[in-house]
Amino acid sequence: MASTSSPAPASFPIGYSVSISSRFRSSRSNPSPSLITKSRRAYVHFQPRASYKVTILGAAGGIGEPLSLLVKMLPLVSTLNLYDIANVKGVAADLSHCNTPSQVADFTGESELGNSLKGADVVVIPAGAARKPGMTRDDLFSINANIVKDMIVAVADNCPDALIHVLTNPINSTVPVAAEILKRKGVYNPKKLFGVTTLDVVRANTFVARCKSLSLIDVDVPVVGGHADITILPLLSKARPSVPFTDEEVRELTAGIQNAGTVVVEAKAGSGSGSATLSTAYAAARFVESSLRGLDGDCDVYECSYVESDVTELPFFASRVRLGRGGVAAVMSSELERLTEFEEKGLEALKPELKASIEKGVAFGQKQSAGGG
Repeated sequence: MASTSSPAPASFPIGYSVSISSRFRSSRSNPSPSLITKSRRAYVHFQPRASYKVTILGAAGGIGEPLSLLVKMLPLVSTLNLYDIANVKGVAADLSHCNTPSQVADFTGESELGNSLKGADVVVIPAGAARKPGMTRDDLFSINANIVKDMIVAVADNCPDALIHVLTNPINSTVPVAAEILKRKGVYNPKKLFGVTTLDVVRANTFVARCKSLSLIDVDVPVVGGHADITILPLLSKARPSVPFTDEEVRELTAGIQNAGTVVVEAKAGSGSGSATLSTAYAAARFVESSLRGLDGDCDVYECSYVESDVTELPFFASRVRLGRGGVAAVMSSELERLTEFEEKGLEALKPELKASIEKGVAFGQKQSAGGG
């Protein structure tokens, strides 16, 4: 996939009337306060027409349920299909009482999976087992790879042109699994397959704003690499607004962003939700909205995502992408230029681990393609 460069926009999370990932867009790297104010006011008063169908696979789970609520709130969604193996009817009935434009439908069990996907513009896959204390994302692979395989086969059969958002961990491996299954089915389009790593950006923005006493509305930190441990690399040198960081702040912030998921898992020990469900749902809804805005013709929508690209020697890599009507319109390459020494070392350190995760996913997917599972 071709790479290019582009200014990185700021973002501000708001809510339904303004939208979750509302952004100022400008060709300027540092828009003036007056431009920001005008952009924000214009977007607040803009009410897009709901016209897209979104299907959530795993809608009754710990991530799926709050994600379904947040997607129900998005003004571009006309139809929200909720699928799970059980307990989804109650979620759909509950959400159907929310006075937002989208219509909600529920689908239960394997026999209804195909119908939940027909005509979908965007498919979001949070289905899968959650991390428990002591588990790494990689520990989930043997369970979740099979779940992703089954979901992707159904997507390929029923809505092959949909944008596919994979949330199921370990994303570093499950996205390559999905790619291999789609290749086997003859419908692979690398521009339409995303590993949703927005949570890493959300965390980076939050932690940097807190560290530097900045308004969250102004903060945007690109996060590259993958979505597990040291493969998560926040590029603090590229943060906006540009602020100085001490070496200690860089080390602490980087470690905090990389280990944030484990902190939540440990804090929730013994609870039913287990992992970072609420923040993951929030971040995923932001990415859904950005994708829909791209589909709707907004040509100035940027998010970080784990996609097939050539910005490094690795076949999959998380970096900022520009979203458009066909999914990925461009992969940004400029943010990997002129890195600090700390970031350069971090980039080189993550590559072997990410490479191994990708190869595990590819091998699993190819085994399925060969009839091995």
